[in-house]
Amino acid sequence: MKKILSVVGARPNFMKVAPIHRAFQRYSPEIEHSIVHTGQHYDTKMSDTFFQDLDMPEPAVFLGIGSGSHAVQTAKVMVEFEKVCESMRPDIVIVVGDVNSTVGCSLVSVKMGIPTAHVEAGLRSFDRAMPEEINRLATDAICDYWFVTEQSGIDELRKQGAPENNIFFVGNTMIDSLHYALPKAKKLQFINELGLTEKNYALITMHRPSNVDEPEQLRTLLVMLAELTQQRDIIFPVHPRTRKNIEIFGLSDIIDSHPRMHLIDPQGYITFLHLMMNADFVMTDSGGVQEETTALGVPCLTIRTTTERPITTTLGTNILVQPNPDNIRQALYTMVSQPRKSGQIPPLWDGKAAERIAEIIHNLL
Repeated sequence: MKKILSVVGARPNFMKVAPIHRAFQRYSPEIEHSIVHTGQHYDTKMSDTFFQDLDMPEPAVFLGIGSGSHAVQTAKVMVEFEKVCESMRPDIVIVVGDVNSTVGCSLVSVKMGIPTAHVEAGLRSFDRAMPEEINRLATDAICDYWFVTEQSGIDELRKQGAPENNIFFVGNTMIDSLHYALPKAKKLQFINELGLTEKNYALITMHRPSNVDEPEQLRTLLVMLAELTQQRDIIFPVHPRTRKNIEIFGLSDIIDSHPRMHLIDPQGYITFLHLMMNADFVMTDSGGVQEETTALGVPCLTIRTTTERPITTTLGTNILVQPNPDNIRQALYTMVSQPRKSGQIPPLWDGKAAERIAEIIHNLL
């Protein structure tokens, strides 16, 4: 029996690993696939919800790393994951995405001589101020196999000199999870419970420090959302840190004086998918939401200087908006008053990426 370990560290990783785990089940008992949860981002309620929504098994190992600076967090991940590799002796380690657990576990497994595969490889924002960009660069530099979601990833890996035979264009496992969860999301009545109807509201997600930790930037965003309520209701699942900043920066009055601005708690995957698929449009600074809206055909404004997922802008429904007042205001005006950008589904975003990954790894082993 061959042993495969997949690492999850933060919520976006769950959506990428869940379909991989299901895909490996067809190779049992020849292959044993186990999930290691580092606990880099961990909230009992939210993590449990994501595991249930995606029909994931309980992790074989939970490291309980918790929060800390990037250095502290990555160091803790490395120390604890080394113990896991020593005890479980996997034949291959799979890391996904671009969080600290991704690069930390890659460093451990590669140095121990364990073949290591990166799912969602080759993506680049070209913005080294983003910690995720450093994680992407470092992980891709040392891994043995690269599983790619879009052509830009192949292009970047070729530039870095990755062996052509070890680069695999497989599609997007995040979209596999979306396909898997869509029937459940369609059955929910959550927007009706909020007193809203489909395509009559905008869905907002903002979590990056550059948008929510700077008082003036957060004020600007909230003022523009308040203006938008003249045309649309707004649903804003608010991260606890963002909600705390709203209070600390004295911005609560903007919310309180605009009843069509609905601030709600962070939601589980299926509920959030339900909100996304029924939205008139989405405004975000997330990486994954850019992909999901493209797969759903929902217009998306991404409030960032760069995107590491260019296929969502060149082929999909995503529009990159520079995070300054004039550009954001113009983008919102265009979204509610002008014809929408039409998009297409990128190649191989068909819900079968994990099956391709499992087959390739099975043949490698």
